[in-house]
Amino acid sequence: MRRFPVFPLSLLLAVAVAAQDGPLLPERAGRIDELLAGEVRSGAYAGLSYVVYHGDRCVAHGAFGLADVERNRPLRRDAIARVYSMTKPVTAVAALTLVEQDKLQLDQPIADFLPELQGLRVFTGGTADAPETAPALRPITVRMLLNHTAGFTYDFFATAPVHELYRRAGLWQARSTADFLQRVATLPLLAQPGTAWNYSIADDVLGVLIERVVKRPLDEHVRAAVTGPLGMIDTGYDVAADRLPRLAVVHQRQDGRFAAAPASFAAAAEPGVGFPAGGAGMFSTLDDYARFGRFLLGDGSLDGVRVLSRATMDLLRTNTLRDGQRTSRPADGWGLATAVVVDPGAGAELMPAGTLFWNGAATTSFLADPKSGVVAVLFAQHLPFDERRVIERFRTAVYQALR
Repeated sequence: MRRFPVFPLSLLLAVAVAAQDGPLLPERAGRIDELLAGEVRSGAYAGLSYVVYHGDRCVAHGAFGLADVERNRPLRRDAIARVYSMTKPVTAVAALTLVEQDKLQLDQPIADFLPELQGLRVFTGGTADAPETAPALRPITVRMLLNHTAGFTYDFFATAPVHELYRRAGLWQARSTADFLQRVATLPLLAQPGTAWNYSIADDVLGVLIERVVKRPLDEHVRAAVTGPLGMIDTGYDVAADRLPRLAVVHQRQDGRFAAAPASFAAAAEPGVGFPAGGAGMFSTLDDYARFGRFLLGDGSLDGVRVLSRATMDLLRTNTLRDGQRTSRPADGWGLATAVVVDPGAGAELMPAGTLFWNGAATTSFLADPKSGVVAVLFAQHLPFDERRVIERFRTAVYQALR
């Protein structure tokens, strides 16, 4: 395995301890850099980078290794990364702006705007070649898309014949959002709407719904309603030509070396290629996404610019799952945009109750903790997802350093 150069440890530690009066203990903050630099030095990752914010201050940051192995390009703090499923919270906030404008209601059937999805059926048995289905007992609502209880799923799971049907549908080869929706309309649901949390294409469907409501492309609405007002200047569904040199490559191992992994989930950097996928199509930077995390902890505004009301933010941060439902982890529920820790004792991490967080397929992650006021963002443009549990270990390193 090729080994990559990293900065001397003394310089790495200087990054983490720079803010002597911040929320991180100087003698412990260096462990964040030791962890990430060590993972790069060992050859586990081509590059890793992070920021930690407290309020409007960046109190720790670091970038180690390479953004592009083939070109030997160093990873920098301002690198643009594929955030994949960290797109979902941004899309959810974009939808909530429409709820506040009385253009959507949370419990409104999505078929009001997406008639193609009227009359979806639910998988009950059989095989992918001969599926058995039953009628949905209730309509899918906007709220169900927001909290992943609509009954949709993803093609990369492999626990039911439905997932094979998703793979055959080729959702990510769709040429447009309309094409994507037509393919979704042919698929059965994995569960009855509203009955179970299933991680899914719900936010991609939500993106198409947003387009129908506002009558313009999703990327235009998101830019006008969310990323523009929040000052997320490097965040979008593609990367402008003058910013492509900052784009980090998603790496995977092949024959003992790092190689570029193919893009997936319709996340194409070039403008006009693919479609703006509301669930996984965005690109961002560490500091841009930290601005979004800071927004999630606030009253609905950032730097004096309001995006959502205080009441909507309170609901967004509240667990909306009922009847004992949890996400893929027993500690967590789901609000209207992200996972939310509801039972820390049932988990294996140090995040307290109320912490908002989510991850992306290329081993990216963020957390926004209202108790400490800390926002932390980690980028590793690497597949497969989190194969060395670096996300959990990064979070532990951040929390062990808090005063």
